[in-house]
Amino acid sequence: MSENEGYLEINRESWNRRTEKHVDSDFYKNDAFISGASSLNDIELGYLTNLEGKSILHLQCHFGQDTISMSRLGANITGVDLSNIAIERATELALKTKQSAKFICSDVYDLPNHLDDKFDIVFTSYGTIGWLPDMDKWAKVVSHFLKPGGKLVFVEFHPVVWMFDDDFSRVGYNYFNSEAIIEELDGTCATKESNEKFDSITWNHPISEVVNALLSNGLKIEILDEFDYSPYNCFRHTDEFEAGKYRIEHIGNKIPMVYSIVARKDR
Repeated sequence: MSENEGYLEINRESWNRRTEKHVDSDFYKNDAFISGASSLNDIELGYLTNLEGKSILHLQCHFGQDTISMSRLGANITGVDLSNIAIERATELALKTKQSAKFICSDVYDLPNHLDDKFDIVFTSYGTIGWLPDMDKWAKVVSHFLKPGGKLVFVEFHPVVWMFDDDFSRVGYNYFNSEAIIEELDGTCATKESNEKFDSITWNHPISEVVNALLSNGLKIEILDEFDYSPYNCFRHTDEFEAGKYRIEHIGNKIPMVYSIVARKDR
C-alpha cells in the first residue's frame, strides 16, 4: 500500500465513524435543518450571492448540509466527499429535504476521473484542506472544474489556530507544512466530550502555500479576508462574545481564527 493510499483509507474510516456521530449530534442540529434552517454562516454567505441557476461544486461536503443549503438558494450543486457513509447520509438528506443536490463519493484528487462537468463556483469550507497533503494538486482540481470566469469560494480555519495544542496553552505544531501529523484524537468537533478515539493523518498549510498554489494554477486572488472569531463552537475554552461568534476565552481577539479566499479563473 502506498503512502497516499494509507492516509486515504485511515481518514475515510475515521470520517465514516465521525459521520455516524455527527448526523444526530446537537452540533449539527439536523432536525432543525430538515425543517428548513440553513447551515451556512454569514462569512460564506457574503461571497455566495445570487446563486439562482448557478452550477456549484462543493468539495469535502461531509453529509451535505451546506450543499443542500446552497441548493435551497437555487444552485445546481454537486457535493463530493471521501467518506462513503457521509455520501449515503447526504443522499438521504437531499431526499428528506426534497432537494435535487447530487453527491459523489471520491477523493478530491481523484475527482477528475469521476466527474466531467465544469462549474461557475467551486466551494469548500471549514476543516477541509488539512486532510490533504498537497495544495498544488488541490488547486489543479479546483482550476480543472471551474469554467472560464468561474470562482473559488474558500473559507477555512486559520493556520495559526492549528499551531496550538487542544487547550490553546502552548504552540505544539509547526505553522508550515513540515510533515504529516499522525494522531489519535479524542472525540470530534461535534462530540468533544466523547471518549471515543479517532485516528487521523493531517497536514498544516500556511496561507502562502494555499495562495501560491492557486496563483500557479491560473486563478487570480480577488479577496483574502481574516476573521478574529469562529462561527462554530468546535474548540475548547471558547467564549461566545456575540451570538454565533466564538473566541478562545483566554486569547480573545489576539489571533485570527478563520480566513477566506475568493479567486477567479480568467480562462
